[in-house]
Amino acid sequence: MANDKTKEVLYGLYDDETELLTAVHKAREEHMDIMDVFTPFPVHGLDEAMGLAESRLHIAGFVYGAIGTLTAFLFMTWVFTRDWPIIFGGKPYWSVPAFIPITFEFTVLLASVGMVVTFYVICGLAPLAKNPVTLDDRITDDKFCLAFNAKGASESQIEQLKSFLSGTGASEVNLKTI
Repeated sequence: MANDKTKEVLYGLYDDETELLTAVHKAREEHMDIMDVFTPFPVHGLDEAMGLAESRLHIAGFVYGAIGTLTAFLFMTWVFTRDWPIIFGGKPYWSVPAFIPITFEFTVLLASVGMVVTFYVICGLAPLAKNPVTLDDRITDDKFCLAFNAKGASESQIEQLKSFLSGTGASEVNLKTI
């Protein structure tokens, strides 16, 4: 009995990002179900070509930044007005202009760390996540990959996908079980 969590992936490797973009556009025109696209560097226009929605990571960044701002400002307010009220340098207890640099720095710190942690968790790259499986080691170096889910596909469907990948300029077409 085969494991239900295994996947059969048919993928084509491309040598150039323009060939990959052309193949993605053609696959979308033909209403093919693209599993994923892997590139060694960001390719401009690939998200639009795949029909992906804009990332909402910037919303998380705003929330983390707001939490950082409130935390820093409220903590300094509590420290300088309740916990340790000392007048130094002629400043009053609650000196808002003096709080601005620390508030800004804490805002940036929480926003950046929060976005990195959120990104890692969403992408499965967190330290406790299972080891990611790569289709081909060259994808992280110099190859571009267009992948289709081949699990449950008939031989004729697999042959159609292979001919599509070869016809769009894939230098290599492989079937891998992961």
